[in-house]
Amino acid sequence: MRHFKIFILLFAMLPALSSCNYNSLVEQKQGVEQQWAEVQNQYQRRADLIPNLVNTVKGYATHESSTLEKVTQARAAATSVNISADNLNEETMAKFQAAQNQLTGALKSLLAVTEAYPDLKANENFRDLQVQLEGTENRIATARGRYTEAVAGYNTAIKKFPTVIYAGWFGFTPQPQFKADDAAQRAPEVQF
Repeated sequence: MRHFKIFILLFAMLPALSSCNYNSLVEQKQGVEQQWAEVQNQYQRRADLIPNLVNTVKGYATHESSTLEKVTQARAAATSVNISADNLNEETMAKFQAAQNQLTGALKSLLAVTEAYPDLKANENFRDLQVQLEGTENRIATARGRYTEAVAGYNTAIKKFPTVIYAGWFGFTPQPQFKADDAAQRAPEVQF
């Protein structure tokens, strides 16, 4: 008799479970994972361009070896931090962002150093690589924006009633967002 009551209770709850939007959550979670893959793809594209950029600069700026080393080390650190979509959380996202921010800073230093080399700036290979790098940075920003939108939709969906009741049961947990670098919070100093 007890098993029969449990069966009736589960059967009665079946219509409530159908409103939990499970399939919708699966689709949204897949969207987050797809957008994360695109973010990683664009960061990999940037990492692939860097050796060519460094080698081109090396030929012109041999005494800038410390800057070139920093870029190479930052690239190695950035490419060593790989996070699967299944392992996205605040901690892993922070590690990923820290490595990418370090590489961004090293690249900015490298490009600043190149200003002192007019022959390098006139070099067609360098200009092409610089254009490709700028395009890649734009693609990274776009991919991050799309990831952010996918995460916002997914995180909102799992927090809405009545889905919030069921989401945890099925393993749907909030996904982390990108956070702005601390330096982005300060306005740049402009001097004339």
